[in-house]
Order: sequence, then C-alpha cells, then structure tokens
Amino acid sequence: MNFRKHAALPLVALALTLPVMAQANSLYHPADTDAGYTEHPDHWKSTKTRAQVMAEVEAARKDGTLALMQRNAPFPMKATGPGKTRQQVVAELLAESPEQRRARMELQRGG
Repeated sequence: MNFRKHAALPLVALALTLPVMAQANSLYHPADTDAGYTEHPDHWKSTKTRAQVMAEVEAARKDGTLALMQRNAPFPMKATGPGKTRQQVVAELLAESPEQRRARMELQRGG
C-alpha cells in the first residue's frame, strides 16, 4: 500500500504541472485583472523568419489589406464563383416572385 502511494505521487505531480508548462509558452496568461489576462510577447516563439513576415506585409500593402487592418475595417469578401453580367442580374430581378421581392426589400431595408 505504501509503495502505491509513493508511486502515484509523481504521476499526480506530473498531471498537475503539465498544463502550467504548456501555458508557459503561450502569449497570454490568465490574471486577476480587469482584462483577465496578461500579455507576454517574449514567451511566444515564431515559426516565420523576418524575411517571410516582411514579404507578407509587402503583399498586404500591395493588395490594400494592410490599410484595412490599420483602420480595423472589415475585409471585402472574396468572389467564390464567376461574376454575373448586368443582363443576368436584370433578368433575375424581372423573374423573381412578389414574395421574393418583398423578402429582398426587407433585407435591404434592414428590417
């Protein structure tokens, strides 16, 4: 019985310290502050080189997303399929039912 107690003690200690050790490498740590966390940039390890980060920043500057990030503006949605011609859109609007038109108008009014 005494052997089991002594053998289990290191296992319990390991189980209790693993979450703390995993958290030590994270950027944020829980704290009893208004924010609920503290930030530790020196604990974070990047997998990218400085050249890779600079290339990403330059690409974001060229496509306009850097300016949007700096203003906290939403990013535009990327087109998922081919666009429609003006004639196709007009034909869809003319072919919609009165119920569909009412639903679309409600959506556009925000109500």
